[in-house]
Parts: sequence; structure tokens; C-alpha cells
Amino acid sequence: MSRRRRFDPNIKKNSTFTLNITSMTDMFTILLVFLLQSYSTSQVEILPESGLRLPTSATTANPVEAVKISLSKEALKIDKDKIADVRNEDFLAQDLESTDANFIKPLFEKLDHMAKNSTEKEKWVKEGKILLQADKDLPYATLRKVMYTASMAGFPQLKLVTMVGE
Repeated sequence: MSRRRRFDPNIKKNSTFTLNITSMTDMFTILLVFLLQSYSTSQVEILPESGLRLPTSATTANPVEAVKISLSKEALKIDKDKIADVRNEDFLAQDLESTDANFIKPLFEKLDHMAKNSTEKEKWVKEGKILLQADKDLPYATLRKVMYTASMAGFPQLKLVTMVGE
């Protein structure tokens, strides 16, 4: 008669499970680096307008709360409100002051209205802060008109929004 032998692996009954800490430490280190890189401490959310190509820079400074102006090849906007049209990389003649070609009337009126009607919570308006998103292909003369008009309306602290890297 054949008798089957019971398979008995060569495992010690009283051995304890050993955990490989080195590989887990490596994994957590990688996760920590990834989370630190992807975590943003900025409280300001800036979404670029569609079709707007921002310039790039090496700065990593976080934006501050401010009036958000976007200048594309088609329009000048404050937040989502269209202020003036842009054609051929310049403003229409009807939006510019007849005696001063650098003065954009609708922009000045909107910023002046915002400055006069700002609340205590909007202290960046009282301080005259602006975040300007401008298309990188627009000429400096067009940007200068926006900066000039903003400073005339009492908003001298203007920061350009850029993309990091590339």
C-alpha cells in the first residue's frame, strides 16, 4: 500500500513576519516629495482665459489677491466682464480718449467705480493692486495703455501673471 506523505514545508512554526522597512521608507519619501510639489499654498486662484497665451518666467512667487484683468488679442476684461474690444493688437478708437491715445475710457470708469464702491473685505482694491494676464504676443504699447490707465485710476501696484517654466 502506498501511503501519501503529507507535504510539510520547511517553515518554522514560531517564526515572526518580517517587514521590509527600507522599501516602505523609499515609497513614503517619494510620496512626500510628490505631495509637497503638487501642494499649492496660494489662496488666490487664477484661471487663464481661453485662447490666452501667458508668457513664461522662472519666478515661483505666489499671486496675491487683487483685481484680475485679462488682455487677449480680442478683448480686455475685468474678471469675466468685457470692458473693451481689441482689434489688430490695439484698442478701438472709440474706447480711447481723443486727447490722450494711451487712456482707455471704459477701463478707467470701471476701475474708478470699483475703487469708490469697494468694501472693507476688498482691501486690495483700496491698495490699488492688479493682476494682469496678458497675451505674450501683444505689443508692449498695448500693455502700456492698460498700465497707464490703471495707474491713472489709482491702481499703481500691477503684477503680470506668468506661467512657470517651459
